[in-house]
Amino acid sequence: MQIHGGRVVARALKREGVPYVFTLCGGHVMSIYDGCLDEGIGIVDVRHEQSAAHAADGWARVTGQPGVAIVTAGPGLTDAVTGVATAWRANIPMVVIGGQAPRFFQDMGGLQDMAHVDLMKPITKWAVSVPHARRLGEYVASAFRVATTNVPGPVFLEMPLDLLFDNLEESEVVVPEGSRTEAGVAPDPRYVERAFDLLRGAQRPVCLVGSQLFWSRRREAYPEFVRTFGMPVYVNGQARGSLDPEDPHWFLQTRKDALKRADVVLIFGTPLDFRIGYGRSSHINEAAKLIHVDLDGRELGRNR
Repeated sequence: MQIHGGRVVARALKREGVPYVFTLCGGHVMSIYDGCLDEGIGIVDVRHEQSAAHAADGWARVTGQPGVAIVTAGPGLTDAVTGVATAWRANIPMVVIGGQAPRFFQDMGGLQDMAHVDLMKPITKWAVSVPHARRLGEYVASAFRVATTNVPGPVFLEMPLDLLFDNLEESEVVVPEGSRTEAGVAPDPRYVERAFDLLRGAQRPVCLVGSQLFWSRRREAYPEFVRTFGMPVYVNGQARGSLDPEDPHWFLQTRKDALKRADVVLIFGTPLDFRIGYGRSSHINEAAKLIHVDLDGRELGRNR
């Protein structure tokens, strides 16, 4: 029995637990829609590709699962760029699938042919063109793994039209299963103990929590942690709503004053960016001890 490349893609999406895809119907990716109908995946058809990208971003923010946007080649992808860039800056897991002209007509002026991968590399964790129809399922699985591992973020897969409409023997099709790990990222116990020592001895501790809390598999421990050390908590990004507004540890308007007076500051899952004066003494007490927790080791000590 033969199946086309679009069905392979849909089958791989289903294996990743995808219930809906967001798209604006385009000729380069039509076979994926056929596959989605066959596999029972809902198709949400919007009126502009930017909406498809933002919808996939929004799906991830609400459900905690990667959103999927499917766009056609050329202007279909360029229209989605703002939504993808938003997800990139906000660390939102998203898989973007874009069409491309048939490989045979590469550099010949194919319909809506352009350098999609080069365009998407600066705003994704991974951007790649699938090299063969038999590897479509493998690349979809890899995209979800990259999008959800460590610091989440968007991923782009370019799929040339000839691969999506190619017919394959079903026995040749490989759709990986269980390729994503649920394992968390563990800190160095020595540094954890040092952090606890600082918090135990603090007179004026302050905690600032950002979006990475939302993706943490242990976020249910966070309210108890805050109450144990009696810390005022300020939040940004996806951490909004993580504490009940009636909780006595939740604060809103006094962040700058609190950071300037603190003797220990815990920064959890948010960068030292413009929102907190880049971590400089204009916003954080220069004499305060800083504990920085982040999924991305490159952020630790940045701007300090």
